[in-house]
Amino acid sequence: MNPIVIIPARMASSRLPGKPLADIAGRPMIAHVLERAMRADIGPVVVAVCDAAVAQAVEQAGGHPVMTDPDLPSGSDRVWQALERIDPAGKHDMIVNLQGDLPGVMPDILRTVLLPLRDARTDIATLVAPVQDAAEAATDSVVKVACAFHEGADTARALYFSRAAIPWGQGPLWHHVGIYAYRRAALRQFVGNPESPLERRERLEQLRALEAGMHIGCARIARAPFGVDTPADLERARAAATTHATQART
Repeated sequence: MNPIVIIPARMASSRLPGKPLADIAGRPMIAHVLERAMRADIGPVVVAVCDAAVAQAVEQAGGHPVMTDPDLPSGSDRVWQALERIDPAGKHDMIVNLQGDLPGVMPDILRTVLLPLRDARTDIATLVAPVQDAAEAATDSVVKVACAFHEGADTARALYFSRAAIPWGQGPLWHHVGIYAYRRAALRQFVGNPESPLERRERLEQLRALEAGMHIGCARIARAPFGVDTPADLERARAAATTHATQART
């Protein structure tokens, strides 16, 4: 494997405009995510941007921004365009798509997301964590995955993704963590395919891959990282950063 990590970041968030530059403990959010990705040490890290201000913040944090078209429809399209611009020769065969709104992501899970790609049949890899309680299971912003880990296995095949609590019956439920690792050919195929019917219905782009017959493998982690989507999430992230800094000094 020769992975590269690409972080898509754009200012035009509907629920939290200017999110990449939101201040957390004296630094923009994108700088925190960039630092965590670099600490994972799995390959080069670039940030796919479409705003000059975000590019400047990335450079000030010691990172490598790549400018992309602001009219691209999704983060996956932004990742693909950035990859084609910085690696047209195809040197990197595995692409980790790390969301730019995970300032507390632990570096080790970026290594974990590559595990399903050890199976040559897997096109796309992602992460799952156990659903903690009934309230989490019932929350439609928490995407659930129908998958089953056999005894001793650290990966499983994703059969479906839904905002509903699937599968029915006794047993664990799995919270999808939206970090992906793609084989290069799979990412090319994914962004080249049109929006699919189930993708449109559930508002989940990963269903486009399943409907196209692509194989998505899941690796499990203990707990889902905290994402920042709203002003309330941002305050929570700021509080967590303050607590972490206080603990580090004691």
